[in-house]
Amino acid sequence: MVKDNSKDGKRNAAGVTRKQVLMVVMMVVVAFGAWQYAALTAGFAGEKAVWVRIPGGASVQQAKDSIVAALGPDFGGKVARLWNGNLTVSRGAYRIEPREKAWRVAKKIGQGRQTPVKVTFNNVRTFDRLAEILAAKMDFSKDDFLRDAAAMAAADSLTPEQFAVEFLPDTYEAYWTASTDELMSRIRANYKRFWNESRRAKAEALGLTPMQVSVLASIVEEESNRRDERPVIARLYLNRLHRGIPLQADPTVKFAWGDQTVRRITGEMLAVDSPYNTYRVKGLPPGPIRLPEAATLDAVLNAPDHGYIYMCARPDGSGYHDFTADYATHLRNAANYRKKTFS
Repeated sequence: MVKDNSKDGKRNAAGVTRKQVLMVVMMVVVAFGAWQYAALTAGFAGEKAVWVRIPGGASVQQAKDSIVAALGPDFGGKVARLWNGNLTVSRGAYRIEPREKAWRVAKKIGQGRQTPVKVTFNNVRTFDRLAEILAAKMDFSKDDFLRDAAAMAAADSLTPEQFAVEFLPDTYEAYWTASTDELMSRIRANYKRFWNESRRAKAEALGLTPMQVSVLASIVEEESNRRDERPVIARLYLNRLHRGIPLQADPTVKFAWGDQTVRRITGEMLAVDSPYNTYRVKGLPPGPIRLPEAATLDAVLNAPDHGYIYMCARPDGSGYHDFTADYATHLRNAANYRKKTFS
């Protein structure tokens, strides 16, 4: 009998040596290592940054589905497998840049290192519309926001109108998971910074409170899209207020009527019984008719002196107005506007 002196060692019943088994194991390890390396070093191939959002209440599988949906089945699948699955920490929104490595993305999500989202709002007429805009950007609902806003206003002894003016249109940064109270506090802090000692002194010199400045600014914004004209309009209304003349501002009639899109004010609209109808009620209405921008508040505070008390839109479609202190001239301007616009 000849001995098998091979270094391969003993063969098993299937005739496979120990060395062959080790080689297979090594090949598997190498293959797994290569896959792992490829997964770790893979870069996001998207041309633009995308957002991964893991909402509150999501399961591990739902979170992985969100990652894959945002990043695609290949790269997103790698990130989902590398992610540690810690839902307590990972809830949030993450901006993923092109060529960002899978291991880095998984680590970012696993450690809860969120990217702040930018929340921008402008040209907003109602608080209800503001709630829709904010809810679309954040991980809370419109109803959550309106409920918590009402509670915060009541806690600070503010009317809904007083509370609304503290939401200055601007761009704010916050984490997607920020609570309604956190976001509202940040926005209101901006309003408080705006009303510094200098601006409060200007408002006092005009005989107005900050709230009243906001109300007047909201009317000015509705009167003209031309920013360079707004200071002139602001002074015109200040002149009327100081002389005890009704503002007779068409935008307030539209607001009282419930339709800011109407082009022509009718007698029926002028007769509507509302504290916002400045044809019937002297002085400023009780609240803003939109959320005015900081620049328009400054337009009121820094309105240039002039004697105008009448204004009429120009018929050329420019968006500008003709101003006068003479009623007869105003009537001619109005007749010319009606003739060229509605004839």
